[in-house]
Amino acid sequence: MRRMTWTAAIVLSIVLLLAACGKKDAESVVKDLDKLMNTMESYQGSGTMTLHSGEQPQTYDVEVTYQQPHNYRIKLTNEQKNVTQIILKNDDGVFVLTPKLNKVFRFQSDWPQNQGQVYLYQTLLQSIVVDGSRQFETSDKEYVFDVMANYNNGTFSRQKIWLNKDDYRPLQVEVSDTNAKVMVDVKFTAFEFDAKLDPAMFDTDANMKEGPVTGSADPTTATPEMTDQQAEEANNQATESAAEQTEEQQTEQTKEEATEETTEQVKEEEAEQSDDKSRDAEQSSEEPSAMETPEQSDDQIVAGQFVAMGPSYMPGDVVMGETVDIVFGGNPGMMTRYEGSYNYTLIQTQPKDVAASLVPGIIHDLGFTIAEMTVGEDSLKTLTWTYEGQQFRLTSADLPDTEMTKIAQSVQGKMEK
Repeated sequence: MRRMTWTAAIVLSIVLLLAACGKKDAESVVKDLDKLMNTMESYQGSGTMTLHSGEQPQTYDVEVTYQQPHNYRIKLTNEQKNVTQIILKNDDGVFVLTPKLNKVFRFQSDWPQNQGQVYLYQTLLQSIVVDGSRQFETSDKEYVFDVMANYNNGTFSRQKIWLNKDDYRPLQVEVSDTNAKVMVDVKFTAFEFDAKLDPAMFDTDANMKEGPVTGSADPTTATPEMTDQQAEEANNQATESAAEQTEEQQTEQTKEEATEETTEQVKEEEAEQSDDKSRDAEQSSEEPSAMETPEQSDDQIVAGQFVAMGPSYMPGDVVMGETVDIVFGGNPGMMTRYEGSYNYTLIQTQPKDVAASLVPGIIHDLGFTIAEMTVGEDSLKTLTWTYEGQQFRLTSADLPDTEMTKIAQSVQGKMEK
């Protein structure tokens, strides 16, 4: 009897030992992820991303592609609005493309080295590896990590990351705010390591072949419409009035003068650029111009018309002030003031089919696209992004970064005037 008891105990010990050998703890998994992050050559994934930051959830189809060492392609499609934007990183820089509208915008940034996105696999792995206070769970088929959300977005606090047990491919990501409310939910339906990729996938011109609706047949990406210095000067001129709004007891007369001054500055900028374009046209009158626009059909003209968008979110005690139609950089646009507990200005324009080089800044994650934050004179902050072929500039001297992000994320609907 005693011999049977010892035999049973030995068998049980062996079973437990074998079970323990097949089970990985958090440290073992993290070591594997760290090694994978440093040796991975390429991947390609797809799925859906749902943003819960607005009044209604917005769902996007997501395609993510990476090629070592620094080529990235993210395609975001909102089927409901029939809008597709592509974020592209290649040897030439960082670009946001809207192929349907033939729009190309260039950012000066090292993205995504220090500012990742929730759908980028490297960003998820980095979040797991660097968080020493990570929480770890396991199930039959998944590893689940609960870690800090290290994004340039003040509304994100924590994130849960589901990885497949067999090969560590991502399955799902939930990003929550400080109140544990889910703000972003990404579900991967397919993911392939070491995918064989066509180099053209990361080429700007190749990604624009989806077909323009308006403008020239081919997008101009070689020469920006404005230099970095000109862009900075134009942006500062058009947004100077945002700083004036922070002065207490501002009179109506001062407001009117500020509006007239801003409008006049925008007109001067337009006139200067118009003179430059005229001189360029004279020098190359015998050659076909890359900026010439072919005749447009009625459908194309309607599609190319400027339609102002407005934010669905405003901070408490903030009201919309005056709205002014402007021409900024030779492009139609609108400037709207918001006043109250915070004071800020939203400028939106519809640039021509050329690449716009922005002043170097810090990339912020808006979910459906990326934005760039710059700080000018008098601590004026400007958040710049593109959506549906339009460019937006949100400028303020007193808005916190978190509020600027919330406002920018909510600018997706037609403005009611």
